[in-house]
Amino acid sequence: MALNLSCVGKVYPPSEPYEVSREKIKEFALALRDGHDAYVDPRAARALGYPDVIAPPSFPMVVTLDAEYRAVLDPELGAQGQDRFVHREQRFAYERPIHAGDVITVTVRLAAVETLARGDVVSYESRITDLGGRHVCTGRSIFVVFGEEVPR
Repeated sequence: MALNLSCVGKVYPPSEPYEVSREKIKEFALALRDGHDAYVDPRAARALGYPDVIAPPSFPMVVTLDAEYRAVLDPELGAQGQDRFVHREQRFAYERPIHAGDVITVTVRLAAVETLARGDVVSYESRITDLGGRHVCTGRSIFVVFGEEVPR
């Protein structure tokens, strides 16, 4: 199986705006079992110089994974109908923390495709911006796409 390499560099339309709330941040932090005060207490976050509670560093997964999945299913790429996608790696580089009250969007770019013997390694770059268009952070994700003969 080989994906359409001419799609490398393709930029997908921005996601729908996502409003970051205190409750979403709290739920995410609790799911991680990370009780840092700045994630749940606005006073603690303000004491650190933030306008409201801040999100844990991996919080952008909430918005990037869905946007990247839509890119994976791009018919032009040719990955639909494949047996299995495996999320291999995720990294975030921040301009500033995400905080409650942010409204963010994600724009995904297909950064690279590497063909392997039984599948492909697909890398995406997801640029997260606020409603003013200011860069908040960039996510880099790597997926392995296995074809019909999935190794067992």
